[in-house]
Amino acid sequence: MTVKIKNEYGRIDISKEALATVIGNATTECYGVVGMASKNIVKDGLAVVLGKENYAKGVTLRMEEESDKLTVELYVIVSIGVKVSEVCLEIQKKVQYVFAKTFGEHVNEINVFVQGVKGLDN
Repeated sequence: MTVKIKNEYGRIDISKEALATVIGNATTECYGVVGMASKNIVKDGLAVVLGKENYAKGVTLRMEEESDKLTVELYVIVSIGVKVSEVCLEIQKKVQYVFAKTFGEHVNEINVFVQGVKGLDN
């Protein structure tokens, strides 16, 4: 799957894996995030922290047909002792900023799903 971004010069096709890597890096840089988790927790078992090469398993991208805007779903594991709602809000802000800065487009919607809570030393 590729995401097509149109601008005054033409069209840019960006692969889902490239987008997932940029979005996953931005997400894991946020305070309180232990790492990305698989969106298929039932299939994959317990919520495990994904490595950089597997960020695509924790990011779902959908292009809205009518608005040509992207909807992002993120599956994360947060740290014990942090306010989960604040961590999710910061993730949304950071992903929106990094995506707009990197690709020049704004994301329509960023949904964050917390798949687990872990200590930083686990």
